[in-house]
Parts: sequence; C-alpha cells; structure tokens
Amino acid sequence: MVFFVGEYQVNFSGQGRIIIPKKIREALGTGKTFTLTKGFTSCLSGFRNDDWKKAANELIGQSTLDNRKEETKRHLFSSSAIMEIDNQRRFVIPKPLLDYAELRNRATIIGVGDHFEIWEPQKWQGYLQKIEKNESLKSL
Repeated sequence: MVFFVGEYQVNFSGQGRIIIPKKIREALGTGKTFTLTKGFTSCLSGFRNDDWKKAANELIGQSTLDNRKEETKRHLFSSSAIMEIDNQRRFVIPKPLLDYAELRNRATIIGVGDHFEIWEPQKWQGYLQKIEKNESLKSL
C-alpha cells in the first residue's frame, strides 16, 4: 500500500476546484473517485474509497448508546461525499465542505499516512506552530 505523504500548496482554479498533487493522486491509486469528509480540526479528510468503507463499517458497528460515537458518526457521515477526479486531475469541493474548512483561493494538502487532509493555509501554519511548541514532540 502506498501512503499519503508530503505537504503541497495548491490554488483553486474555479469555485471550489483544485488539482490533486501527483503524490496524493498516486496514493489514491487508479480509481477516479475518492471520499471526502469533514476532519476534526477544521480541515477536510480524503480517503481511498475502500479505506473509507472499512472505517465506516467499523463506525457503524459501534454502539448507538455511546453519545460520543454517535456524534462522530453524525460529523463524518453527514458531510461525506464521493469526489470525482476529472481528466485534468481536478475535483470540486462541495460548498458545505468549503465553508466548514474556510477554504477560499488556496489550500494546503498534507499526507497523513492512511488519508490526506486539506487545510486553509493559515490554519495549517497555526496548527504547525502549536504542535511544534509541544515538548513531547521534541523528544521524538
């Protein structure tokens, strides 16, 4: 399996339309679709469809009596969408997801191993500064 790695700056080429960086495309595989959903830190998360189905089945199998797990399901499933990659290697992010992540003209796409994330660039820089100050990271 190819992992999602790297950090990429991309510009929108139309309302919500961005190109997928080559390394992210390669990690997605040969398919022309992938699943995009809300992340947990005001970013978007992209998954190979097979990985999304596996994770979704695990979530669905969890107890509905646990409020936190129910909230997680609502957060992820209500916003998930199958994205179609066009011949120019672009896709269009739905408006509710653009609004959630506060994406406008530019985005930072990062690999996170089993998925990738799409961040508003200033939020990504702020997040990086926050975690780089974390003393536990310095001991790694």
